[in-house]
This record gives sequence, structure tokens and C-alpha cells, in this order.
Amino acid sequence: MREVAEKQEYKSGFVAIIGRPNVGKSTLMNSLIGQKVAIMSDKPQTTRNKILCVLTLADAQILFIDTPGIHKPKHKLGEYMVKTAENTLHEVDVVAFVVDATEELGAGEQYILERLKTVKTPVILVINKIDQISKNNILPIITQYTNCFDFSAVVPISALEHTNLDHLTDEIKKHLKPGPQYYPEDMLTDQPERLVIAELIREKILHVTREEIPHAIAVDIEEITTRPNDDLYIRAVVYVERESQKGIVIGAGGKLLKEIGHAARKDIENLLGSKSFLDLWVKVKKDWRNRDSSLRNFGYE
Repeated sequence: MREVAEKQEYKSGFVAIIGRPNVGKSTLMNSLIGQKVAIMSDKPQTTRNKILCVLTLADAQILFIDTPGIHKPKHKLGEYMVKTAENTLHEVDVVAFVVDATEELGAGEQYILERLKTVKTPVILVINKIDQISKNNILPIITQYTNCFDFSAVVPISALEHTNLDHLTDEIKKHLKPGPQYYPEDMLTDQPERLVIAELIREKILHVTREEIPHAIAVDIEEITTRPNDDLYIRAVVYVERESQKGIVIGAGGKLLKEIGHAARKDIENLLGSKSFLDLWVKVKKDWRNRDSSLRNFGYE
């Protein structure tokens, strides 16, 4: 792949994808790299850690960091998530500020714009979900945002339908400096296998549980073992904060937990390329989102 780009100087750099919760940041990153690494959900505040994904092109390697949505925190986990996202702004070459075309510019977006004014990093406005609005409404959205901030570029896209993603990567490359290919061409993420598996399981829980459950969930992978037939055995523990939540996740007769495990196993097998047996358990760890020790144990530090 590098041979194709020898005629021009190869570029590389880091891009932070930021925005309010639920604007489609993870969907965008997964669409860009062509495989699910960041979990996607219709529940806000899905991403909890910085997820690094690698897009290798003929003339550049772009390292995307999908950050937690910037929001007003309600517990220590929320504080960690916001701090992670805001710190990232100073560590990258380009910031992609993703907004939802179907939502009005509100206090959440204004807060992020004020934070962006404190950094010198080039900021690209990415207007997502344009497939859900009339084309006539795109220009007023652009005008509204550009009146508030001096963006390096504005790119309307649909991450779900892969609309205008090439234009977005072209704009990003304009702000990258000449640099090496940091990762092998076939590498998609720097995240440990255990973390990616845990996130895939958590995604399935987010899809099927009620509103009071999603953000009380943590997943810990206790064991990954290769069996004699080369199948993987994966033991995962789903932690909740209350006994009532445990019952909801398990479901009547264990039905919901089986549904979660079946859906997660499919994604895990697609990711790892081998058959797997997923052994799911549910345990209660009271108020873990407000306990520093629990946050550290689950990798939020």
C-alpha cells in the first residue's frame, strides 16, 4: 500500500472525534475503518474510554480517537468520561466536532464550542445524520455553527449511510504533517482484546435493557482460553449496582441474558475469526460508579 503513495509525502496523525452523547461518533468511526470496534447504541454516553482506531490509506494513516460524549457529569464515572474527552483536545492534530443535524444547537454544543476556543488544534465541523433531514436545511445549520466558531472545514455526512466520508478524510489529511505509518496496515485498534470483547457485550446490554439500567453496567472479562478444538472459552461477568437490576439483565428464566450472550457471541466471532463459547454471569457491585477502586478495576483511571 505504501508503494502507491511514494510519489507524494506520506502523512499520519491523530484525530479526536468529539461531540455530545448520541450524535453518532462511534458509528462514524466504525464506518470509517469498516469494522465494529467502538460500540454503538441509541443510549447516550455509550463510550467510556478513549478508543483508538486506525485507518490506513494509500497516502496517510489516520489514528482516530473516539471519546466519551461531553456532558454534565452525575457521578465519578461521568467526571472521568468528561475529563478524558476534554484532555484529548490537547493531544491530537485535528479535532472532528460531530453534531446531530436533527438537533438544534443548544447549551451542550455551546459548552463544547467554548472548550474548543481554548485549543489551537484545527477543528472540522462534522454535521452527521444528513440522511434524516431535507437538503435545504443543511445550509442554515452550517451558517448557525460557523457564526459561533471559525472552523477549518465543514463536512455534512451520514455515518450510517457512508455519505461524504471520503470528503471528510480528505479534509483531515490537509491538516496532517508528514509522518510514518505507526501501525501495520491490517491493524484496526490498539485496544486490548479483552476490552473490545467487554465493550461488545456491554453494547448488547444497552440495546435490550430499560432506561435505568444501561449506565449502571460494567463488564469484566475474567478468562479467555483456547480449547483443544481451537474454540475460545470466554468467561465474562456483568456488574450492576442493585439486585433489581440483576434480575432485569437476567430476565425471566434467564431469557434476556441468553439473548445478550447470543448476540454478543456473533460479534465476537466476527471480530476474532473463531468459534467461541461465551459464559455470562451477573453480579451486584453496589454504587460502583462512585467508587474510585471500582473505577480503577474496570479500567477507568
